[in-house]
Amino acid sequence: MTTRTAATFPPPVPEAYRWLDGVEFPAERPLINVSQAAPVAPPPPPMLDAMAEIVRGDPGAHLYGPVLGLPALRAEVASQWSANYGGSIRNTQVAITSGCNQAFCAVMETLTGEGDEVLLPTPWYFNHKMWCDMSGITAVPLLTGTGLLPYPEVARSLITDRTRAVVLVTPNNPGGVEYPASLVRGFYDLAREFGLKLIVDETYRDFHSQSGAPHDLFTDPDWHDTLIQLYSYSKSYRLTGHRVGAVVASQSTLAEVEKFLDTVAICPNQLGQRAALWGMQNLGQWLAGERAEILDRRAAIEESFPRLAAKGWELLGVGAYFACVTHPFDIPSNELAPLLVKEAGILLLPGTMFQPDSHPEGKKQLRIAFANIDRAGITELFDRLERLAL
Repeated sequence: MTTRTAATFPPPVPEAYRWLDGVEFPAERPLINVSQAAPVAPPPPPMLDAMAEIVRGDPGAHLYGPVLGLPALRAEVASQWSANYGGSIRNTQVAITSGCNQAFCAVMETLTGEGDEVLLPTPWYFNHKMWCDMSGITAVPLLTGTGLLPYPEVARSLITDRTRAVVLVTPNNPGGVEYPASLVRGFYDLAREFGLKLIVDETYRDFHSQSGAPHDLFTDPDWHDTLIQLYSYSKSYRLTGHRVGAVVASQSTLAEVEKFLDTVAICPNQLGQRAALWGMQNLGQWLAGERAEILDRRAAIEESFPRLAAKGWELLGVGAYFACVTHPFDIPSNELAPLLVKEAGILLLPGTMFQPDSHPEGKKQLRIAFANIDRAGITELFDRLERLAL
């Protein structure tokens, strides 16, 4: 018998961390960890102070709360999103979840039955594929083209009577690519034409290089008939361990989402929700500084990449926390990545973790997550990759 969990592959990040077992890193060449896109620093001191006050002074922070989240946080999301996107979003169209991964899982359970299909652009975010596998959903690979961009007309050719949704992640994980607003609109129109849902995961929205709204979908007064947006507080406010995410969708969709959330976690993390609310209300300037730093790291990769290009590397995409590259070596990426730990003191993820086994391009691709290395760290990373002779 094949169980639900046996239907999918092992979690990629824990698998990669096992490559570190038994490897020693000398002081002059410490490990450069560009495997995971989670900030390793705690929230900023003002937020930590606010959280300490909440722990001691707010009894509700230690109790069950509403399944769909803290009313004040739902209201803040609705208000800020309406202003930022130029649309109309009601409190009842927002749900708070235990991280963005749970938001995706809840939405999938709401939309699909056994054997249904969803379209996932490749390279895909591996946890999206894993949940589809474990839920009996067929994840249909949507091949991307130049610049790792998916195209609505390619998606059109893949739609069947079992298709329920198209999933976009922008800025993209693992590719780093920012999907143009016109492209997102094209997928929205396609989904509406076929009566599908368009799920737009905007976990990395706060690090988008474009000022202003990254798309105009919320300006449609009937957006809730087609659009489901996912969001995360983990990256924006360094609340990774507190697990706070959000879903913006129709009220009827959230009524179904509530069933899943109540069964799985009962309610989102109470302290994390209160911290997220405090951050939204007080850390706008700080978050702008975080965005500027990430954009500078992106620029550092773009400026330095010609050094690797001269050695046969190719930069496929860069943005938010990620760069997706191809390597020049005659070895598949799933063998190269563990070798890099020993030969160069670099931990990153191979493209095979983001592609179906049938897609050979995964064997040439690597993902670099630069959330935790600054310009100096990027320079050292490129120095080590440039010196590789395999």
